[in-house]
Amino acid sequence: MIVTPFQDPPPEGGAVEIAEGVLWLRLPLPMALDHVNVYALEDGDGWTLVDTGFDSRRGREIWAALRQGPLAGRPVRRVVGTHHHPDHIGLAGWFMQTDGAELMMSRTAWLMARMLVLDVQDRPSAQALAFWKRAGMPADILAGRAAERPFNFADVVHPLPLGFTRLAEGAEVRFGRRRWRVAMGHGHAPCHATFWSLDDDLVIGGDQLLPSISPNLGVYPTEPEADPVGEWLDSCGRLAELARPGQLVLPGHKLPFRGLPTRLSQMIDNHHHALDRLAEALREAPRTAVDCFDILFKRRIGAPEFGLALVEAVAHVNHLRHRAVIRAVGERDGAVLWGA
Repeated sequence: MIVTPFQDPPPEGGAVEIAEGVLWLRLPLPMALDHVNVYALEDGDGWTLVDTGFDSRRGREIWAALRQGPLAGRPVRRVVGTHHHPDHIGLAGWFMQTDGAELMMSRTAWLMARMLVLDVQDRPSAQALAFWKRAGMPADILAGRAAERPFNFADVVHPLPLGFTRLAEGAEVRFGRRRWRVAMGHGHAPCHATFWSLDDDLVIGGDQLLPSISPNLGVYPTEPEADPVGEWLDSCGRLAELARPGQLVLPGHKLPFRGLPTRLSQMIDNHHHALDRLAEALREAPRTAVDCFDILFKRRIGAPEFGLALVEAVAHVNHLRHRAVIRAVGERDGAVLWGA
């Protein structure tokens, strides 16, 4: 059973205390998933922040209000980045610059974030265009994207100074007046850190442990043969060994919840059902990855969601390929057709 003990999220610039010395904060996002949860944990005369939100004028203004309000003017001593995505580490470098904060991340997450911030592109690369075409992106959308400036991490992520503290699988770390066991998840992001309190029932889940949605599992032009779905399923199985019904999970989006064993089972089952539907459809007729949207998502995919839907469709196709359930059976206008 999944229970959400806190039904009302914190207001903009405000906080909700959800455990002793632990504040739940929210920052807005300019997309369908319109928020990211961040957490401030008391640490002596300052704070440890878990994730930060985007680097934007509005984000900095909200943090100014949070500093004077719930954070009571005390400095940020440490930023913990659960993973490298920009809504989670967008302002990590800013806090390092303004407060001299320590940054704690996995090595892979830090390298990914720093590389992507430095990789500014005015137009999509030839590799990206070929990847999208191979996946079945319609010609009109492909042409539009080829002429547009793509999303760049640097647009919403403050530069990351050199130097960080590495988080590793199985390590014990201390912040927020608690000891935490670090457990890594994979699939949504490489080396995504989750934290399991050794002193009470708190679990910091980031995007690895969400209550009512599943995080995007995507394949990108940087690693077109990747199998994030397989990595995700493996991670859910490993993390299930640490999960207990009474733990309060602090997720990166939506509401804090209890009932983690049930939620992990749901997420595993949901992806297995999606894979079964996809395998059955491809037994009936070959499809491109984009042709699989209706099978995987069972709803209309609009322009704002198209990119995320494409990379997730490729991820599910790749998983079935790696299991030798499907194979390439032809092409259509440069897009690969997959069949049983």
